[in-house]
Amino acid sequence: MPQNKKTNSKSNEELEKLKEEVARELHLDDDIKKRGWGGLTARETGKIGGHMVKKLIKLAKEQIEKKDD
Repeated sequence: MPQNKKTNSKSNEELEKLKEEVARELHLDDDIKKRGWGGLTARETGKIGGHMVKKLIKLAKEQIEKKDD
């Protein structure tokens, strides 16, 4: 069981990094510094989440293509 927690912890860390990266790309990092993550609007968090999904799908496709080669 402890191994699963480590894996989940590492996955959560990676997702947090991705979330911060996407926020920077969308130029929301200053807003986050001022208002915090909880101060974002639903629209802003939706943008971040949507872009995260796009990046994750792209990454998965790339990994599948590498596996097929």
